[in-house]
Amino acid sequence: MSVSTSTPEEGIAVVTVDFPPVNALPVQGWYDLAAAVRAAGADPKVRCVVLAAAGRGFNAGVDIKEMQRTPGHDALLGANRGCYEAFAAVYDCEVPVVAAVQGFCLGGGIGLVGNADAIVASDDATFGLPELDRGALGAATHLARLVPQHVMRTLYYTSRTVTAEQLRQYGSVWRVVPRGQLDGAARELAGEIAAKDGTLIRLAKAAINGIDPVDVRRSYRFEQGFTFEANLSGIADRVRDTFGSGSGSGSGSSSDGEGDSTNTGTSTAKEQPS
Repeated sequence: MSVSTSTPEEGIAVVTVDFPPVNALPVQGWYDLAAAVRAAGADPKVRCVVLAAAGRGFNAGVDIKEMQRTPGHDALLGANRGCYEAFAAVYDCEVPVVAAVQGFCLGGGIGLVGNADAIVASDDATFGLPELDRGALGAATHLARLVPQHVMRTLYYTSRTVTAEQLRQYGSVWRVVPRGQLDGAARELAGEIAAKDGTLIRLAKAAINGIDPVDVRRSYRFEQGFTFEANLSGIADRVRDTFGSGSGSGSGSSSDGEGDSTNTGTSTAKEQPS
């Protein structure tokens, strides 16, 4: 289990997440990811960062097993703070970040890609926030950067997912390719960005962040407060306990016809994606 950085081409750093079996990150994993992205962006030789993942899917959120075996709220607080740091690291990275997404991108994955500068996805990629089925709230801030407002609300309330091709039609995914071409397509876009002057591309990133209409750090932190409330009140545990039983709120469906049973976002579930 690791977060690693490689430099396959001049001007490009690839940060790869590898936490089998589903890239559900433990608390330290989120902090390691944040550190790797910040370090890559701070390297004067790097002009674009590719955020990638090994294995079946891009990201399945937080490691619920870590929360279950940790007494009290330390793991919950750690996961929320770690997610906040990782999402902010992508947004604040000194150079543009291209997300290369395959398979499932759920919960915390939405926080990462929603804060990226560009997204290239495989044709089997699906995106969603099944937080309400997991007894949590959060990352609507980032989903709203991928789809129109009313679509975001509908996806959030229903826990449905959308495909990479749907996001391409909304204008948030740059390119959709077969999975075997994903790495090449992401590096091709990163290479085009990395061909720019390093100082100028950093100024461009700072300028674009400066005119962003939403403060993503503040709005996400606001959302997290409701996640804390749901956990402290016992609602989160009650909902998570019903997930997968066919009762309660744990029976959300997805728009691509596949059920979601993954570790997700600022909350998580107990099973792996089908």
